[in-house]
Amino acid sequence: MPELPEVEAARRALQEHCVGKRIMKSTVADDSKVIDGVSPKDFEAALVGKTIVAAHRKGKNMWLQLDSPPFPSFNSVMLRMAGAVYIKGVAVTKYKRSAVKDTDEWPSKYSKVFVELDDGLEFSFTDKRRFAKVRLLNNPASVPPISELGPDALLEPMTVDGFYNSLTKKKIGIKALLLDQSFISGIGNWMADEVLYQARIHPLQTASSVSKETCATLLKCINEVTEKAIEVGADSSQFPSNWIFHSREKKPGKAFVDGKKIEFITAGSRTTAYVPELQKLTGNQAVKEAGKPSKKTAVGNSNGDDESGDEDEPRKAKAVEGRKTGRTRKPSSTKKPTSDEDSDDDDDENSADDVSSKRKQGAKNPPARSKAKGLGENKGQRRQTKGRTAPAKRKHEENDHDTISSSGGDNEDEHEEAEEVMNGKRTRAGASSKKRVAISQNRKQKKNAK
Repeated sequence: MPELPEVEAARRALQEHCVGKRIMKSTVADDSKVIDGVSPKDFEAALVGKTIVAAHRKGKNMWLQLDSPPFPSFNSVMLRMAGAVYIKGVAVTKYKRSAVKDTDEWPSKYSKVFVELDDGLEFSFTDKRRFAKVRLLNNPASVPPISELGPDALLEPMTVDGFYNSLTKKKIGIKALLLDQSFISGIGNWMADEVLYQARIHPLQTASSVSKETCATLLKCINEVTEKAIEVGADSSQFPSNWIFHSREKKPGKAFVDGKKIEFITAGSRTTAYVPELQKLTGNQAVKEAGKPSKKTAVGNSNGDDESGDEDEPRKAKAVEGRKTGRTRKPSSTKKPTSDEDSDDDDDENSADDVSSKRKQGAKNPPARSKAKGLGENKGQRRQTKGRTAPAKRKHEENDHDTISSSGGDNEDEHEEAEEVMNGKRTRAGASSKKRVAISQNRKQKKNAK
């Protein structure tokens, strides 16, 4: 999109070819998105019969001064002045994003304001993308957006001291600051990339951290790039071959300048081209950047070879948490107190039978292999109660204290638990259950003896 050099090239063409001439005819497009605050007929009436006195510009905004107000003003919107001024038979500017080709119809179908002068010369303001705003104003320089602009990069060059003092107050990235038209007007995306490349400054470098020496270099580059671009009439084909401009639109990995690779990042909310080999962060930002893990480390080693403790801990926590979520079971509502000594004999007997029966229903059925290894009928009710109650109790205990990974399924765990019961490897929960059932059986035998 047009930046200071393109707009200045258009202003100079109008100044050279149109000043002092009278407007005989005007055609204004019926496009309220571009023609702001005035009807096409009223706009045309305000131009016809007037004489052009001067062409003015500030930043990326331009207006024509007539022999009486109001004056037509071509202003930017959201820092993006679109469009171009063409004079029939006069080459105004040949920048890469030219809105209208020379072979297109005249006036272009994208023309927003068309003017015919008393000597037959014609010019047109075109806006294919409809980002611009065209207004009629009595004093364009006294109202927004022009009144809110910072010093013009060409017409109001800053001193090194003034520029440096301004930077020290800004805590944002240097490119974002250059794009801020209230700080300095006229610099757009490609110009910001160019001056930062020429000054060897990283686009994300905080403005307040730039040294005075580097600040002086940057200001010099701003002036040189601006003047050179205007000198060739904003014709990009004549820009110096060592400018990064010529490679900004190439694909990543295929963009080079002077044999050095260009990379693309986002800075100031805009796609930004820079050369990492030459444009490096400095000061605290360089230290922080060096301390950041590489992209490979940040993503994590899928093979588990990462030796960093900080990286391992989150993965361990996730594994444990995932297992708990997948295996948590509600405890049985029929769970009895662990001590039955205060109950009478009848209650003890009923309690033991209830525990055996209800837990048998609430817990998962033991695997067939467990039954085949000796939990037969000849072992009696006591054996069956112990063999089936202990695994169920143990599962509940494991749910509260589980810290191992979930490498096996539920059936595999049940097999192991059943085998431990048959081999006499009782857990704390199993031992407690055995003791409780043994006390109950002992009392039952005493009662039968009586």
